[in-house]
Amino acid sequence: MENTVDPNSGHAMRHVVYDHFGDTDVLRIESSTIPEPSGEDVLLRVAGAGLNPIDWKTRKGLGFAARQIEDHLPWTPGYDVSGEVIAVGADVTTLAPGDRVMGMVGFPAGGGGYSQYAVARADELAIVPEELDLVTAGALPLAALTAWQALFEVAELEAGQKVLIHAGAGGVGHFAVQFALERGAHVIATASASNRDFLAAFGVHEVIDYHTTDVVDECYGLDVVLDLVGGETGKRSLH
Repeated sequence: MENTVDPNSGHAMRHVVYDHFGDTDVLRIESSTIPEPSGEDVLLRVAGAGLNPIDWKTRKGLGFAARQIEDHLPWTPGYDVSGEVIAVGADVTTLAPGDRVMGMVGFPAGGGGYSQYAVARADELAIVPEELDLVTAGALPLAALTAWQALFEVAELEAGQKVLIHAGAGGVGHFAVQFALERGAHVIATASASNRDFLAAFGVHEVIDYHTTDVVDECYGLDVVLDLVGGETGKRSLH
């Protein structure tokens, strides 16, 4: 549904809130005045908002983010967001009204993406490439940032290194294989047989069907393992 509210008209915006933790029935829709951005903030007309495990876990009262907001309810969830810049604060120099942007905003206590309009810091946002659908871009930030941070900020993956990415066709995994290939690494990914062609199309060097092959027998000389499965898979990968 197209979002046509004019932020300068004094209209209210609709947004999702919850007053207490629980199942999906705690979610309700409320109306509030459209906020004005100040300082380094930007006001977006939201096009797409992503749903990630942290969103339902936090709604249930589980995990780190829930501890940050439990004394500040009601709260509007939603970290992954895409949309069009409508207005910018006085200190914003990198974005302007009309820009198409995406980002993981307000983590952990802010959120606010499940709304017709959202306020975010300019440095939380990136320009959406022209060839990428704006609604689809709302599903990208958390998964892509997770892959980027794991490979380059933590593992410090470099060109020529050999990396094994478990669950290479998954949400984080399919970004990780593309980033690693772009960096010039030798990329091995585990996946089910039905995802072999999907990964091969990216140029993944080796795809291992974890249903039929043990990676411990198959892999050697690895520089990095990115474990997106956990449990026993992670323990075996330490070898």
